[in-house]
Amino acid sequence: MIQVTHLTKSYSRHDVLADLSFTAGPGQVTLLVGANGVGKTTTLRILSGLLKPDTGDAWIAGHGIVRERRQAQAQLSYLPQTIAFHPKLSCEALLRFYADLRGIPRSRISAILKRVGLTADAHKTAGQLSGGLRQRLGLGIFLLPDSPVLLLDEPGLSLDPEWRDHLVDILQAEAQRGKTVLVTTHLLGEWEGVADRALLCHAGGVVSDIDPQFLRAEFAIHSSRPAYETAPAR
Repeated sequence: MIQVTHLTKSYSRHDVLADLSFTAGPGQVTLLVGANGVGKTTTLRILSGLLKPDTGDAWIAGHGIVRERRQAQAQLSYLPQTIAFHPKLSCEALLRFYADLRGIPRSRISAILKRVGLTADAHKTAGQLSGGLRQRLGLGIFLLPDSPVLLLDEPGLSLDPEWRDHLVDILQAEAQRGKTVLVTTHLLGEWEGVADRALLCHAGGVVSDIDPQFLRAEFAIHSSRPAYETAPAR
């Protein structure tokens, strides 16, 4: 469960979040949708504990991210929009590092490599991987802890169409296991008909629930401007 209450965040004199409040429940894939620059990434950075809000708070599985940051972080996995790894470490070595960091048995690594299609590439270094394979490695590290709350910022941008479909299948399967899945995106066509719930972000806040089956049409109606599309529909 994610609960966000009255978050604000400004950079210099620019208000990025303004009284942001929403909830995302277990067993669902919830989207935060909206144009670039409306605060989606800032929201996930606050929820992941990487950024402090100016005011307000958020709870991850019952733990306040401001006052109980470590406890909250122990309940989540975060996949950022940009992923970078040490270029000389192999996929397997990176997974071992993150498993040890979070106290996860190394026995999970082989299953994770298989799940993200990297078994054959396990001994390749991160510097040898294509952008799509690095994204899949990031997804593997993201799935490694089996966290109850999953945060993903514009996932799948570097993936080919087949693996974008796999990503959706993975997230839906995780939600069916009772996890809370929160995804930010501006690629409405990619995610139309995929999620259980969609929240429209504008001017630093959530302004409306919109129908996840008809994201482009709903965005056009609620934003009072033509729907935009930056990726082909699924």
